[in-house]
Amino acid sequence: MKLNDLRDNQGARKSRVRVGRGIGSGLGKTAGRGQKGQTSRSGVSIFGFEGGQMPLHMRIPKRGFNNVFAKDYAEVNLGAVQKAVDAGKLKTDGTIDHAALKAAGLARGGKDGVRLLGKGTISGKLAFRVAGASAGARKAVEAAGGAIELIEVVPAAEKAAAKKGIAKAARKDGKAAKKDSAKAAKTED
Repeated sequence: MKLNDLRDNQGARKSRVRVGRGIGSGLGKTAGRGQKGQTSRSGVSIFGFEGGQMPLHMRIPKRGFNNVFAKDYAEVNLGAVQKAVDAGKLKTDGTIDHAALKAAGLARGGKDGVRLLGKGTISGKLAFRVAGASAGARKAVEAAGGAIELIEVVPAAEKAAAKKGIAKAARKDGKAAKKDSAKAAKTED
């Protein structure tokens, strides 16, 4: 058996049906699109539209609240941290930060940093550098002789907005510089 001899089983791959090829084909004339109307033409975009009737997504009541400004923290419990330390996945020397917790497989996601929660117990003296910590977690870490350093995390949305603002300012400065050089060239003439 060679790589160039590999083939699919007979009938495993079917070519698509080419509709609209005469009445003898069984799918000719209207080609399964019915007669006339918007959906018989090409370029139809009426997903969710119900012919003017109130659409399903509008007539079903909405529940709850989705805060678009909410911070996305990776929540890590102290018990999970202790388990990782015992398993040798997490080094106790130095500070434990988001990168270290991610490498140990504890922090998943968390665009805005890590938040330490107090579920479970911790036995060793550990130093944490995280975006947030619950009162219980802070108490447990300090009781074990460790410390928690809170860092100011700039939300991802603010970072993007700041980046956009810097780029816009740079473009504006570039345009102003071009205008100045053009004016200087005119006055020299």
